[in-house]
Amino acid sequence: MLTTQLEINGMRTAGRLAAEVLEMITPYVVPGISTGELDQKCHDFIVKEQKAIPANIGYRGYEKTICTSINQVICHGIPDQRRILKKEDIVNIDVTVIKDGWHGDTSKMFLVGKALPHNERLVRITQECLYKAIEVVKPGAYLGDIGEVIESHAHKNHYSVVEEYCGHGIGKIYHDEPQILHYGKAHTGLEIKKGMCFTIEPMINVGSKATKTMKDGWTVETKDGRNSAQWEHTLLVTSSGCEVLTKRSEETI
Repeated sequence: MLTTQLEINGMRTAGRLAAEVLEMITPYVVPGISTGELDQKCHDFIVKEQKAIPANIGYRGYEKTICTSINQVICHGIPDQRRILKKEDIVNIDVTVIKDGWHGDTSKMFLVGKALPHNERLVRITQECLYKAIEVVKPGAYLGDIGEVIESHAHKNHYSVVEEYCGHGIGKIYHDEPQILHYGKAHTGLEIKKGMCFTIEPMINVGSKATKTMKDGWTVETKDGRNSAQWEHTLLVTSSGCEVLTKRSEETI
């Protein structure tokens, strides 16, 4: 819960920096580049340009700055110099920046090279799930409202919602309470209050919602091998709605 202007400004700065990392890396997400190279560019930008800290490095033993989740990878894909992006891939880049102790956490989907129509649709519907969820966030609403609107839009479009991974409270602590489920029933769960700060980050699958964790202990894939997409923003609840702290310049939300 953020209560002072100083705290709000700290989170605004961290959120803006995280958004700027995704804006910086966008032109480099092309066929032929390795996810390891994308990771290095993000690391150097955060450390050298932003004078900030990549939150993921050292987090529970994770060694990279970003997560790069390609095609059937739902989340936590590990960047690798040997993993080369190909035309028609879809990839999520997830980054968290620490500035003055505050965390800004966000992710964006990229259509690599030529976009296949079914991939473009998955990516678009998943972003719509996030935007529809953001619209319901205001004091007096409930966390279940977020879950229901995401689940309803995904199911209406014949997609499934990953249930094992969720959004989270954020501030001085990277992953804090409350958990923000991407499924649920309206008017249930915790009441949303002004000053709350949390992420919404729906993971939407083309096929089954079932997941499997790979041998590296991080990479999570769809069990059926079909594609998955995710978008994420960090939000601050205001008196009348919410402020998207990680909003990018290309967005009109």
